[in-house]
Amino acid sequence: MTQDEPSLTLPPNYTFRKLKLTDYSNNYLETLRVLTTVGNIEEHSFANLFRIWEENSNIYQPHVITNPEGVVVATGMLLVEAKLIHECGKVGHIEDISVAIDEQGKKLGNYMVKSLSTLAKSYGCYKVILDCSPHNVGFYEKCGFKNDGVEMVQRF
Repeated sequence: MTQDEPSLTLPPNYTFRKLKLTDYSNNYLETLRVLTTVGNIEEHSFANLFRIWEENSNIYQPHVITNPEGVVVATGMLLVEAKLIHECGKVGHIEDISVAIDEQGKKLGNYMVKSLSTLAKSYGCYKVILDCSPHNVGFYEKCGFKNDGVEMVQRF
């Protein structure tokens, strides 16, 4: 955050925190479904993936925002990639930003993106990048990002 930016604040009694295993049954998947197709994820599959994320917490940093009732209403993932370039530097990748439909307009997505960017900086990342749909460019510009390239994809 630059000196000119206002400090980030969540609405009263909302919390930004790391994902918990119990969030499987706390609206996490439903919130992600606002973003994209999630599919049918059984609890044991979620638990297995959660363990991988925990065992590799230097890479995977899943976070959520919860409302005053403690329900997940926003999601985001920071991936920290160790590089050889830039003197073995690190790059942060922001992924899976999603806000529950009935919680949009409260700047939760903005808070999530900026918080994950701050987290990336604390991990020593020399830059943070993300991919987004063309219709989301304006949102990410409001979060301090700029269009700096072209995404290429090969889906299987």
